[in-house]
Amino acid sequence: MFDWDEKPELNITPLVDVMLVLLAILMVISPNIVYEELIRLPKGSAQKEITEKKEIEIIISDERKINIGQDQFQLETFADNFIRLAPSYPADSTVRISADGRLNYSEVMNVLAVVKKAGFQNVSLVTAP
Repeated sequence: MFDWDEKPELNITPLVDVMLVLLAILMVISPNIVYEELIRLPKGSAQKEITEKKEIEIIISDERKINIGQDQFQLETFADNFIRLAPSYPADSTVRISADGRLNYSEVMNVLAVVKKAGFQNVSLVTAP
């Protein structure tokens, strides 16, 4: 009949074989696992080209004549002419105003006010050395 004193033995060989196969698969695959982090970038940064900002050089002579590149204007008519000329320049252009030292402060400030009114924010006054 049955011998109740006999102790059953577990056969763990198939379990060890399966674990070794899984370990080998994991060792082969793990260097190829790529971790991916999803980053939401702003839409403007991927589409915007980096360009050099255009500078507008405004030179006011002691004769009250204003030069912008090749264009020349009188101080009295500068406001209307610059408002008409401003759309041909990008709005983020840097504007540099150079004025003769013999001019009145108010004349230079009027030119500065016209430039600001035209929508330019990056405005600097150039001083003589």
